[in-house]
Amino acid sequence: MVGDEINDSPALVVADVGMAIGAGTDIAIEAANIVLMKSNLEDVVTAIDLSRKTMSRVRLNYVWALGYTILGMPVATRVLFPFSGIRSPLWLAGACMAASSLSVVCSYLLLSSYKKPLHI
Repeated sequence: MVGDEINDSPALVVADVGMAIGAGTDIAIEAANIVLMKSNLEDVVTAIDLSRKTMSRVRLNYVWALGYTILGMPVATRVLFPFSGIRSPLWLAGACMAASSLSVVCSYLLLSSYKKPLHI
């Protein structure tokens, strides 16, 4: 729901996602989940597109974290030692955890290069 007046406030509250125009009333801005700073309807399309790309990135990071955990936990806990005879140093588990966190942060930083959709 997109609105900017007092009469839009109840609908903005009950909507799944409420967007208010920045030049709208204070009540509408308070009731909205997203506030568009300019009175430009193209920004609605941009906000929807950016939210879809963000959720896509969230799903990708969940898959990455799950795969990383499935592969990394046996190595970090030395479960594979009886089978392989290789001991991994404990500091390696900490370094891998830091690398995993860094990869997630870098993944989200890619969103800073977001470009608006060309056609609406």
